[in-house]
Amino acid sequence: MIFKGSFGKNIDILKKCMDVAVLRRNVIANNIANSETPNFKRTVVNFEAELKRALDSEKVRPPVQFVSDRRHIPFFRPIDYRTVRPKRVLDYLTTAKNNGNNVDMEEEMMLAMQNQLLYQTFVTVITSEFGRVHMVLR
Repeated sequence: MIFKGSFGKNIDILKKCMDVAVLRRNVIANNIANSETPNFKRTVVNFEAELKRALDSEKVRPPVQFVSDRRHIPFFRPIDYRTVRPKRVLDYLTTAKNNGNNVDMEEEMMLAMQNQLLYQTFVTVITSEFGRVHMVLR
């Protein structure tokens, strides 16, 4: 992280979310490209829930931890948001077509549009953050 404090954390999280949006775009494109392939199973990207869990764990403060040695396992350890990685999950439980394929073209196109709008929102937020820094530096 280049910047310190909440500004640096916000920029770091936004950058990570933009990287996940690019990964999700590639996964959706792969699903669309294989929409007619027999027995192909769609893939989804999970990230936001794990990021929320990591950010929520930073807010929780346990009462007191009694650890007599630094090598002991503590009862509570907050999750560092920088360690959260996106996970590709194969949806092998559903079948939408007779050939075993479970890619619904309408749903994938809707997810692609939603992902594009989310990416554009992240770009807008980062631009406004650096715009405020630029205004302060003038």
